[in-house]
Amino acid sequence: MNAPEPGLPMAVPAEGLPARIRIHEVGARDGLQNEKATVPTAVKAEFIRRLAGTGLTTIEATSFVHPKWVPQLADAEDLYPRISGLPVELPVLVPNERGLDRALALGARRVAVFASATESFAKANLNRTVDEALAMFEPVVTRAKAQGDDVRVRGYLSMCFGDPWEGPVAVPQVVRVCRALLDMGCDELSLGDTIGVATPGHVTALLTALTGAGVPVSALGVHFHDTYGQALANTLAALQRGVTTVDASAGGLGGCPFAKSATGNLATEDLVWMLRGLGIDTGVDLGRLVATSAWMAAHLGRPSPSRTVRALSHQES
Repeated sequence: MNAPEPGLPMAVPAEGLPARIRIHEVGARDGLQNEKATVPTAVKAEFIRRLAGTGLTTIEATSFVHPKWVPQLADAEDLYPRISGLPVELPVLVPNERGLDRALALGARRVAVFASATESFAKANLNRTVDEALAMFEPVVTRAKAQGDDVRVRGYLSMCFGDPWEGPVAVPQVVRVCRALLDMGCDELSLGDTIGVATPGHVTALLTALTGAGVPVSALGVHFHDTYGQALANTLAALQRGVTTVDASAGGLGGCPFAKSATGNLATEDLVWMLRGLGIDTGVDLGRLVATSAWMAAHLGRPSPSRTVRALSHQES
């Protein structure tokens, strides 16, 4: 079975939550980047086409990084033209001006840079200090925005809640880097719980501090990993603070190649199930999404970690 039972989950709205959420689907990029076996370009393209058919409107496609850093995404130039005609937004990651040039040459109009709130992860991921990384991103953002009003830039910020080397991350430390990304011209920021250690109170405290520092909640998205089973609880806390953009990965795919303690992303299906129960609109056909994730799980040769995918498709762990 690939569709929920009629009428389930029962929609019981809660006060103070948004009426609609935009899901920023990261399965094709963040979800697949850590796979050890190379996923064929044709399979990636079909995955994205199927995701587009579920009603998702934003599907992160790939990353224009050097192949030696993320070998799984070495086919960015081959993949992007295969999907560029889809009627959805297709953001791509660009680490520097060279990556931006490659993306723009293929017609990309949604790009993202990826910063860190901590020095240790900035060194591991970008071989730079936090401030050196910000200095590298500034011309990237400036040049991207100069391409026209239809170009939007997202700023990813990793390690917002905890770091595997440094431990807890102070809220003001995160606010400082967020403000820097926003001030250089990023249209949207994605707050990353890269190793999945956030809890709802911490999420609320960070969002309160950011809005207090003049960061509009409309410019914020959240990106939770489910390492300790907190991703949905943390998402609900963010929604209660007015966040309307949530990153999620179809089938719960993903991790981070530069932080070995990072496990899977929040599963898009689990998110949609919760939001449906809260009466929040996503525009996503859950049955089609489950079928798509089950299809990809078959290609990867293992069951999906998503609880909802397993419940609705009877996959066994």
